[in-house]
Order: sequence, then structure tokens, then C-alpha cells
Amino acid sequence: MLPGPGAGSGPAGPEPVPAGINQGRFIGVMIGTAVVYTLTSYLLGKTWYTKRVPFHSFNDNGEWLQMDKFGHATTAYAISRGEYELFRWSGVNERASALTGGLVALLYQTTIELFDGRSEGWGFSKGDMVANLSGIGLFMGQQYGFGEQKVSLRYGWRQSIYPPYRPNLLGKSIGTQMLKDYNGQQYWLSLNIASVLPVGPSFPRWLNLDLGYSGSGMTGGHANPPYVDADGKEVKFTRYRQFYVSPDVSLAHLPGISGSGAQALVSAGQFFKIPAPSLEYNHLSGLRLHPLVLPKD
Repeated sequence: MLPGPGAGSGPAGPEPVPAGINQGRFIGVMIGTAVVYTLTSYLLGKTWYTKRVPFHSFNDNGEWLQMDKFGHATTAYAISRGEYELFRWSGVNERASALTGGLVALLYQTTIELFDGRSEGWGFSKGDMVANLSGIGLFMGQQYGFGEQKVSLRYGWRQSIYPPYRPNLLGKSIGTQMLKDYNGQQYWLSLNIASVLPVGPSFPRWLNLDLGYSGSGMTGGHANPPYVDADGKEVKFTRYRQFYVSPDVSLAHLPGISGSGAQALVSAGQFFKIPAPSLEYNHLSGLRLHPLVLPKD
């Protein structure tokens, strides 16, 4: 996952960028983007997609309570947003930066789907591509329509109890669990309140309201396989969806950052949901209030 949300500069629109391209910055961004793309593709091909088969498609729309689809959309949004901010920082004009951000995200995500299509156990997923295009569309639609990101997508994570039951699938280390264990992930739609409501000038421009989604109880894609503990007793988990509401902070709108030269880079780098009190609803437990960090479900 790459840099993402944290948009523009509030209701007044994006901060002006000096006319003309800064050649040093532009070259650095171009080289950095190419290097990261090349290394990411190489490492994925060597470590993740090790067993190659003829190209094929795969319908995984019913898996993981659609958590993987939210992940694709959020990642595509994040790459689009990050690349846009970097090219604007380099002095590239608004429309070209927005288009470039979307195209780079499409290149990254399509490469992964092509890897999936040649890999044993996966396949090219039309559902994943729809999710990718949704994330890119959310970014580009707002940037072309409003000149800012009124809503953004963010990623949250807390360690879950499920990886020990299927470590090869859900991850053995924290790093792999952050990628593979959908039980521990949350995806957040973050609304900048000052951008979407008619608030006064004294209202904090950095305050966001986040709507979150997650799933829990999953040790398999479509269903949980049978599991027997050391005492010979069958262990069963109920799969269920979780919905959240939580405040958040747009770091790029904090005093001292908003309007400064660092605003674009801070926007490009804000991808994670900042821990904050949240209200959860799920059909098993009803409403639950979490003071700060989500529990280890």
C-alpha cells in the first residue's frame, strides 16, 4: 500500500503552486515512481506469485465479506492521491497531475491483477478491477469536480485473534498480517466536515468524520474450514460485518501545515486512520463504544 488520503486544502480549494515545473523535483518524482513500481513488481513476482500457471480469470466477489474489494479501492485511491500531490509539488498543472495520478494507480493495480491471472490459487478478477477503478474514480472525480478531496479513503489495522488458526493464509508476522488478515483491517471513508457542511470560519478545518467497515470471524475466503484444537474439540467462528463511526484528523489542515510547502507532502503521506474513539455496530454485539483502539476481535 502506498501514500494516500489527506486532501487539497479545504473548502477554499488547493493551495496555489508556483508557475512552471521545478525540474529537480519533477525528475526526482519521475525516478522515484519508476523505481518503486519496478521494485514492487519484482518483489511481488519473486515472493508472492511463485507458482505460475496459464492466464485465467477468477470470481472472488463473494470472498472475505468483500473486505478485499474495499482494500483494492482504498489502495487505488491512495496511489492516485499520493502521485497527484507529488506531481503538484513538482509544479505540474492541476489537470495533468490528477490524470497522471490516476494513470499511475491504474498501472500499479493492473500489474497486480495480471500477476494474479498467472498465479496458482488466484486469477484475474473483474471485481478487483471494478474496485480499483472505483478508488481511482473517487479521487479523479473530486479533483476535477471540486478541485479538492472532500472525502478520502483510509486504512486502519489492529491485530486479530485469527492468524494462529491459519498462519499460512492469514500471516505469521505482523507485517504479513497487515496485508493478509482481513479480520484485522478496517477501511474508512473520511469526510472533511468543513468541506461538506456550511460551517463558520472558526470551525476546525482539520476535523474529519469517518465511516468505517470491517469483517471478523474469517479463516477462509467463502467459508471457514473445519478446525480442531489440541483437545480434539472443533473450533467454530461466526463471520460477521462491522460498521464504525469515528472522528479523525486531516493532518494537512493543521495550523502550521495548512498553506505551507509541506502541505502537499503531508497530504500524500496520510494513509492510516489515526486512532480515536469509535462507535461500532455489528449484529452479534449490537452497539459497542471503543475509547481509543479497536479490540482484538
